[in-house]
Amino acid sequence: MALRIAIVGAGSIGFTRSIVRDILSVPEFADSKFALTDIDERNLDMIFQLLKRDIDASGLPAQLTVTVDRRAALASANYVYSVVRVGGLEGFQSDIEVPLKYGVDQCVGDTLSAGGIMYGQRNIPVILEFCRDIAEVAAPDCLFLNHANPMAMNMWAVNAYGGGVHNVGLCHGVTDGQHLIADALGLPKDEVDIICAGINHQTWYISIKHRGQDVRGNLLEALEHHPEYSRTQKVRIDMLRRFGFFSTESNGHLSEYVPWYRKRPDEIIEWIDPEYSSWIHGETGGYLRNCLENRNSFETQFPKWVEEGSRPIGTEHRGHEHGSYIMEGLETGRLYRGHFNVPNKGTITNLPDDCIVEVPGYVDANGINITRVGDLPLGCAAVCHVSVGVQRLAMEAAVSGDDTLLRQAFMMDPLVGAVCTPPEIWQLVDEMLVAGEPWLPQYKQAIADAKKRLSSPRRVKSSPGRAGMTRQHVRESNEIERRDA
Repeated sequence: MALRIAIVGAGSIGFTRSIVRDILSVPEFADSKFALTDIDERNLDMIFQLLKRDIDASGLPAQLTVTVDRRAALASANYVYSVVRVGGLEGFQSDIEVPLKYGVDQCVGDTLSAGGIMYGQRNIPVILEFCRDIAEVAAPDCLFLNHANPMAMNMWAVNAYGGGVHNVGLCHGVTDGQHLIADALGLPKDEVDIICAGINHQTWYISIKHRGQDVRGNLLEALEHHPEYSRTQKVRIDMLRRFGFFSTESNGHLSEYVPWYRKRPDEIIEWIDPEYSSWIHGETGGYLRNCLENRNSFETQFPKWVEEGSRPIGTEHRGHEHGSYIMEGLETGRLYRGHFNVPNKGTITNLPDDCIVEVPGYVDANGINITRVGDLPLGCAAVCHVSVGVQRLAMEAAVSGDDTLLRQAFMMDPLVGAVCTPPEIWQLVDEMLVAGEPWLPQYKQAIADAKKRLSSPRRVKSSPGRAGMTRQHVRESNEIERRDA
């Protein structure tokens, strides 16, 4: 029987197109039935046009439907993907702009720090709605595969309040880091074997081997002397130097999860090399800029995608996202090994049992099987413990609408706490609640109270229009075309 696969937030055209193509690269899945749903009908129509052409050109019997009716898309689904960003770029922009007024300089703002916490407040209630729909209308053993950030907060909420829906959280950070390590060591990437453990975006390479030989001790020197990585990965290198283990996350991501690298504006430049323009290395608001530029260029890019012809579907074009490989393991029994976001339950013995960890596991016809890690190195565990505390407070706040818990999450966040005083944090939360009002129904009373406080003349001073030390101009479509020409 053909698999039924729903993708929620399918208006994310590039990501949805890759997911579908990866699944159809598995011969047994050629007749799958895809239901794509989003609140944006226009984007749905565009992704339908592109995917229908890809599928037809490859001669596959797969079926494709699009709908804004989420429950209709989830009906009888065997697998449900979530790639949603509640609030879109408008909500994302407030996640970056408002904290910057208080000196909280973020690169990405989707996992921890002020932006990640507020992103969770928008996403978690909606993702729990997905779970209720899955429980009511999807196939009995439907698997929910979440790609949306903040990963750990989202999945913690799903496992605590999602009604028992089967789930797994998926992130490509471990794989991307593995490729960087192999390149730094001058080794073929398929010959470097790694084991990672920690929490999403703070996962540590606790084992790095080449043909069975431990090469973890060679990595620091290799990175320090690498012509590119020595400049683009300064935060990761410093963390490796001081904690003894390399982190999965990019320089920009990692820099905003800890209190040491973005706390003083005049020192940020020491860790973020301005000559490297890729946002991922730590640029202020870098990922937001990247998303805004993608939107700005979309009107000109879509006709080009239509003109360029179909993209081939086949095993040689398959990406490295985990989802299709998990499905292949479960449906065919072929073994797949990866790193997954799941409830800890004693997997990492010195992190809380109920938190979400990112750990190694394997998939076959018996299910997703997680291997026991044991203790993380003490320093690595200490870094994770701080973030887990923030995640717990933020997750419970999102579910309950308790703004006291939300403020406590901000207080405990490493970067916010390194930069702001308690009165500044209280006012920052007020501003972010008001900015996010359209997507935060659980905070109706708290937002009303925040508006009253913000109207008072006795306010903490902030700096509207603060640019950030490494911020770049957001290019319009004509500027992007000139530069890329």
